[in-house]
Amino acid sequence: MAKLNRAELDQLERRELQLTVLAAVFVFVLAAGLAAFMYPLVFVHPEGNKWSLRVAFFGFIALTALFIGYLVDRQRMVRKLKQHLLDDLARNVELRNQASVDLLQSMPNLDHFWDRLTMEFRRAMTMEKTLSLLLVKAKPGPGAGKVSVNANSWGDTAKAMSRKLRPTDSIYRLGDDLFGLVLPETDPANANRVAVRLQEELQAVRARHGGSFEITFYNYPEQVKSAHEMEDIVRSLLPERAEWESPVPVSAE
Repeated sequence: MAKLNRAELDQLERRELQLTVLAAVFVFVLAAGLAAFMYPLVFVHPEGNKWSLRVAFFGFIALTALFIGYLVDRQRMVRKLKQHLLDDLARNVELRNQASVDLLQSMPNLDHFWDRLTMEFRRAMTMEKTLSLLLVKAKPGPGAGKVSVNANSWGDTAKAMSRKLRPTDSIYRLGDDLFGLVLPETDPANANRVAVRLQEELQAVRARHGGSFEITFYNYPEQVKSAHEMEDIVRSLLPERAEWESPVPVSAE
């Protein structure tokens, strides 16, 4: 579906106004010329019933005036339709932004992430399984300076990534522009494939909102050997305030 924007609507309204003015001028010139030719036959040298001719003359003028009024009313209707479309568009954008904000607020935060990471790490160590952690760093484009635009972009990002996850995987919002994905029983090769699928899914988000996404993954036991090492990697990407406010999880070493 083509994206509706204000510039296209303004251009459409200008073209409609130009056509309306051209049609009104054309009809007025033709009607004035015909009335000028009819005037002598009706009022100066009438032939036959002069009242019938005068009724036809004034009726022609009235029809011309009605037609020009129709053109003006049509232009007014186009302007109202444009304003109605803009109001609906603004309402839809506001609802979409609010839905994105609600989605981000309902996502598990950093506290849940520490608990899930510790639990999955202990399970991987006990059962001698693999565990992968994907970190998605979102970078807004130059035109995304407002909070509502960022929230909409991050909300679409979270929805796009959720569509590519397994039921056993989980996604967390670690910061304003950082997402963490915990992938149990996932080796580096599979984690790399998941990262590629996520980049493909995020292409639509990049096309809609701009910006870019940096995806990195860390695997136990190939790349990290302890839960403390994986936790330090996450803390290095968190804002300073989030690091101080987050509770220190129990290490699973």
